[in-house]
Amino acid sequence: MGNRRGAGGVRIADVAAAAGVAPMTVSRVINTPDRVTADTAAKVRAVIVRLGYVPNLIAGGLSSRRSRMIAAIVPTIAHPMFTALFDSFTEALRGAGYQAMLSLSGYAPEREEELVRALLGRRPDAILLTGAEHGAATRQMLAEAAIPVVEIFDAGKPIDMLVGFDHEAIGVAVAEYFLVRGHARFAVFAAGDARALARRRGFAARVALAGGVLIGDPIVAAPSTIAAGRAALRALLPMLGERAALFCSSDLLAFGAIVEARAHGVDVPGGLGVCGFGDFELGAASEPAFTTVTVEAARIGREAASMLLARLQGTAVERGVVQVPFRIVERAST
Repeated sequence: MGNRRGAGGVRIADVAAAAGVAPMTVSRVINTPDRVTADTAAKVRAVIVRLGYVPNLIAGGLSSRRSRMIAAIVPTIAHPMFTALFDSFTEALRGAGYQAMLSLSGYAPEREEELVRALLGRRPDAILLTGAEHGAATRQMLAEAAIPVVEIFDAGKPIDMLVGFDHEAIGVAVAEYFLVRGHARFAVFAAGDARALARRRGFAARVALAGGVLIGDPIVAAPSTIAAGRAALRALLPMLGERAALFCSSDLLAFGAIVEARAHGVDVPGGLGVCGFGDFELGAASEPAFTTVTVEAARIGREAASMLLARLQGTAVERGVVQVPFRIVERAST
C-alpha cells in the first residue's frame, strides 16, 4: 500500500510522511473517513491538496472489489425535489467515504435501461433508481449484478429496498381537500410520466366517488413546464364559468395555470382554486401564492443512503420499505 501511486506521481507514502501518519491512516481518510478523527482527516486532506495527490480509485477498487461509487439515476435535476434529494444523498455517502455518480434518465423507460447497463459496466457498489416501475431487461441486469438497490419517490413492491410515498394517495388527499371546501367541479393537469399519472388517477377517482364533475383532465408532455400549464388552462377556459378546483401534478403547471387565469380575468381562488405539487420556491412567491403538496425530499435522500450504506457494511436493514409522509401546504390560491 505504501508504494501505491495516485493518478499522478505522488505516492500514498509521500502523503503519510508529510502528514506524520501511517499510510493506512491516509487510506482511511480517503475511503472510510468516519474511522479517523476530524482533526486527523483535516490534516491529511490539507497535505493531499498541497501535494496534489489524486487517489487511484480504479486500482483501489480492483484490489478490494469495491469501487466506493454508488450510481444514482433520477429523471431530472431541474425539479427542486430531486435536487434536494440528491444533495442529502451525496452528503450522507460522503461521510462514509463513498461518492455518487449521477445520471439523468428523463422520463423514457428505455433511457433508464441504457443507463443501468452503462453504469453497471463501471461496477458501482450499489445503485439508486427513481420509481418502482422498470423494464424486464433492467430488472434482469440488476438481479445479475447482485448489488444493493434502493428505489425512491414511489410506492409498491421493491426490487430490494424502497423509500417513497403513494402518489395516488396524494391525488386522493388533494381531492378531499377541495371537496371539504365545497367544490363540485374539478380539473386536473398532469404530465405523462407514471408518477404524475398516478396522482391524476387518485384525484379523478376520488372526485368521481364524491359525484363531482371533472371538466378537464389533459395530459401534457413530461417534464412539466410553465408554458404547458398556461396552454392547458387556455384550453380549459370554455369549460369554466362556475367555480372550479384545479390540481396540477407539478408546481410549474400550477404557476402557468395561475398566470393564464389572471391574464383572462379569472379570479384565483374565487373562480378557480389551484393546488400544485412539489413545493417549489415559486409557489410561495407567486401572486397569489398557491397551495401545494410537499414531501420531505431531503429525508428520502438520507434514508436511501442509510439503507445502502447499511447493506454495504453487512448490516441488516430492518425496514426494506420506508414511507415518507406528505402534507398539503395551504396558501392563498385555495
